[in-house]
Amino acid sequence: MNHARVGQADTDTTVATLANGVRVVAIALPHLATAAVSVFVRSGSQHEGARDSGISHLVEHMAFKGTAERDCQRINLDAERLGAEVNAHTDKDHTAYHMRGLAEHASEFVRMLGDIVRHGTFPEAELERERQVILHEYAEDEDDPLSIAFRLFDRLCYGEHALGRPVIGDRRNIARFTRAQLLDYVGRQYTGANVVVGAAGRVDPGAIVRAAEAAFGSMARGAENLVAPPTYLGGLKARRLPGSVQSHLVLGFPIAPLRDGRHDGIVAAALFGEGMSSPLMDQIRERRGLAYYAACSADLYELCGQMVIEAATAPAHVAEFFDAVGALLAAQAEAVDPVGLERARNQILVRSLCAREVPARRLEAAALDLFVFGRVRPAAELIAAVHDVTPEQVRAAFAAMFAAGATVALAGKLGRAAEEQVARSLRARSMLAAAPPTRARRVTFAH
Repeated sequence: MNHARVGQADTDTTVATLANGVRVVAIALPHLATAAVSVFVRSGSQHEGARDSGISHLVEHMAFKGTAERDCQRINLDAERLGAEVNAHTDKDHTAYHMRGLAEHASEFVRMLGDIVRHGTFPEAELERERQVILHEYAEDEDDPLSIAFRLFDRLCYGEHALGRPVIGDRRNIARFTRAQLLDYVGRQYTGANVVVGAAGRVDPGAIVRAAEAAFGSMARGAENLVAPPTYLGGLKARRLPGSVQSHLVLGFPIAPLRDGRHDGIVAAALFGEGMSSPLMDQIRERRGLAYYAACSADLYELCGQMVIEAATAPAHVAEFFDAVGALLAAQAEAVDPVGLERARNQILVRSLCAREVPARRLEAAALDLFVFGRVRPAAELIAAVHDVTPEQVRAAFAAMFAAGATVALAGKLGRAAEEQVARSLRARSMLAAAPPTRARRVTFAH
């Protein structure tokens, strides 16, 4: 990394910290007529115990169902009278609440989101209705073979650690959570040390800070919501699904987590599978016709990172798919194509710059930086870090992945010998642990 560029903040970004630990980030984009405003809470599925699994997601849904001053209908009407969009999401490492509308209303959006995040009453009648909504969402997930494959994948990667469980949680927990449990969880998790208030667009940073102070200044500071990282396990598992006509495949390896600030895994993933000229797409789809859908990504979270390859193929092609992908992966650990590396770096650069042009994406990246690094990393630093990744670092990243061992999840229509064929193919290239393919090793926790 070019350390000379570290710490030179983007000139359009202002960060302030309130007395109670709430961080406020304002990104001035004067060419826009609108503003995106978000509140990020460092509370997601990785912060849940087994008996709490799914509570972060349920809290996010219920936050819009009424506050001390407004009922559900009033919350929706107040936003929509201003033409604003309202949304929220829950992830493994955070929960976020969003509004976007006219820039002149940005400070009002901060106030309205503050009411939703801080003063939810979680009415009993609304809880029962929303519980059913989430159970329908859960059922939809269970009908999706790729979602099932990803659930198997995460469980194989991290076992009983919270990162091995789905964000939506456990069906039995969803059915039994009480209003009192939700209020208790919010009281413990939603504190100043774990909140970032952000606004991006044609905004006045000073006005955003003042609005955040008014809405969040009295919030209890609390302590940072920290979690011990998981130990990577790996392995192979399959689930046959009646009615499926394709095999859905997820293959992945561990890479450095977000908090390490490394970019070799990101470059490796782009080199291998981003764009139609990448080895994955060129060989697997264009030349061999083994899949219509295939993708490769680097998924980075605070505590873990994964290089993930996902695809759908015909059951008869599963063994051939893994033979081909295994050979392509092994080639990357031997030598890195300089033209492929140039392509990967430039694709990451363009993708990153495109994301910076989307206010909501820019805010989320800034919030995660503040949670993980305590600062917002400037664009020049990130660009330099990608360009500073050497061919040897990429080759070493692939070698380290293989040494850790692959995780493979299969779901859908599968031949009887699919698991054995996949295991044999990956073991032939030393990419899979020697343990039985359907059993994960015992979980240990890193401290």
